[in-house]
Amino acid sequence: MSLFKKSVALIVVLLILDQTLKIWIKTNMMLGEEFSVFGNWFLIHFIENNGMAFGMELEGEWGKIVLSLFRIVAVCGIGWYLRDICIKKAPLGLIISISLIFAGAMGNIIDSAFYGLVFNDSYYQVASFLPDGGGYASFLHGKVVDMLYFPLVEGRFPEWFPMWSGEHFIFFRPVFNVADSYITIGVAFILLFQRNYFVKEH
Repeated sequence: MSLFKKSVALIVVLLILDQTLKIWIKTNMMLGEEFSVFGNWFLIHFIENNGMAFGMELEGEWGKIVLSLFRIVAVCGIGWYLRDICIKKAPLGLIISISLIFAGAMGNIIDSAFYGLVFNDSYYQVASFLPDGGGYASFLHGKVVDMLYFPLVEGRFPEWFPMWSGEHFIFFRPVFNVADSYITIGVAFILLFQRNYFVKEH
C-alpha cells in the first residue's frame, strides 16, 4: 500500500471516530447537558458553535458562509499538499501530522455543511436524525458539535492581580471536539519536529 493510501486510511479512521462521537452526542443529549468522565476535571459537556476551533467564530450569516468556504478551500489545499509529500516520500511524521490536520478540518466541515440538513435542533430536546420537519439549517449553515471539557483548575484571581483582580477563572475553559484535537496535535508535531520534517536539500 502506498504512503498516500495509508494516509487516506488513517484519515477515514479519524473521521469515523470524530463523527461517531458527535452523532452520539447529538442524538443522546440536549444542549447544555453534561456528565463526568473523570471526576470534575474531565466532562462531556454538549455545546454547539458557529465557528472555528475551541468555540471561536465569525459573526453573522456571511461570517458563517465565509468561514465554511475558507475551510473547504483550505482542506483542498491541505489534501493537495498531503498527496505531494506522499509522492515525494516525506518523513512519516510529517505525513501523519498533515493527515491529522486534514481529518480535523474535514470533520468540522461535515458538521457545518450537513448537520443542519439532517438533524433538528437540540434546544430543550434530543435531536433526531432526518426529522419529519426537516433540519434546523441550510447547507453550510450547520453548527459544529463540541463536547470535551477539561476544567482542570477553578478559583479566583488574587486581589492584587492586575486586570482580573478577584475575578472567577476556570482553566481550561474552552469546550472542543475530537476534530479540534487532531488539528492541535498535528500542528504541535510540526512545530516540535520541524527540523526533522523539513530537511534542506543541498
